Amino acid sequence: MNLLEIQDVTESYQAENGEIFALDRISFSMEKGEFLSIVGPSGCGKSTLLSIIAGLLPPSSGKILLDGREVSGVDPRIGYMLQKDNLLEWRTIWKNVLLGLELRRQVDEESLARAEGLLKSYGLWEFREKYPSQLSGGMRQRAALIRTLATSPKVLLLDEAFSALDYQTRLEVTDDVYRILRREKITTLMVTHDIPESISMGDRVLILTGRPARVKELLPIDLGAERTPLSCRDDPRFSRYFNHIWKELKTNAQ
Repeated sequence: MNLLEIQDVTESYQAENGEIFALDRISFSMEKGEFLSIVGPSGCGKSTLLSIIAGLLPPSSGKILLDGREVSGVDPRIGYMLQKDNLLEWRTIWKNVLLGLELRRQVDEESLARAEGLLKSYGLWEFREKYPSQLSGGMRQRAALIRTLATSPKVLLLDEAFSALDYQTRLEVTDDVYRILRREKITTLMVTHDIPESISMGDRVLILTGRPARVKELLPIDLGAERTPLSCRDDPRFSRYFNHIWKELKTNAQ
C-alpha cells in the first residue's frame, strides 16, 4: 500500500481575464521512505502543489491521501520546510527545536527524548544553548530540519529548502540532510530548480510541464544503493540523467 497518493489534483483561480489553471490533474504515489524530487519550468506551480499536499491550500478538485485517509486542512503527519530556516533569533537552538512540539502541545518525556536524540545524532547537541546567529548557515538548516523531525512527521515537504545557501554549503547540507532522512526513513518530496540536486537526492524525479502543470514523466534514478548526493555526481550515468531532464524541461516550458 502506498503511503501517499495524489489523485487528479487540479488547481485553478479567477483572474481579471478569466479562470487560470495552475495544476491540471496531477497524479502520483509514494512508498514509505521514498525520496521524490519535483522539477519543472519556473512558475509552473511546484510550490502550489506542495501547499496543497501540506493542507495549506484546498485543491479545486482531486484528493490527497495519506495512509489511505484524505488530507483535509493542515495535517500533523506532514512536515514542511521552506527556503528560509525561520529559526527564532531570540530562542536558543534547543528552544527552537521544541517550537513545533510546543505549538502542537506535544511536549512530553517521549518527545523531549526524541528531540535530544536527534540533536546528539546529528551534531548539534553541544550547540543547544547557542542562538541561531551564532551558527553557520548549514548548521541553522540542520537545526530547522531537526525541529521538523522532532514532531515525527510521516511525510516531509522541502520547498527549495537549500536555495538560500552558498554553493559549497549547499552541497554539504544536502549530503547531511540526505543522510538524516535516509536514517530516519522519512518519505520526502523536494521541489528544486537545481537539476543536479534533484538527481543526486531523488529515488525518482517528477518532471512537470509548463503551466498548467501536468505530469510529463516520473523518472526512476538508479545510481546505486550506497550513493550519497556528493558521490553520485561522479557516476557516468549522472550526466545522462541531467541531459534527459534538461531536454524535457526545455521542450515543456511554456
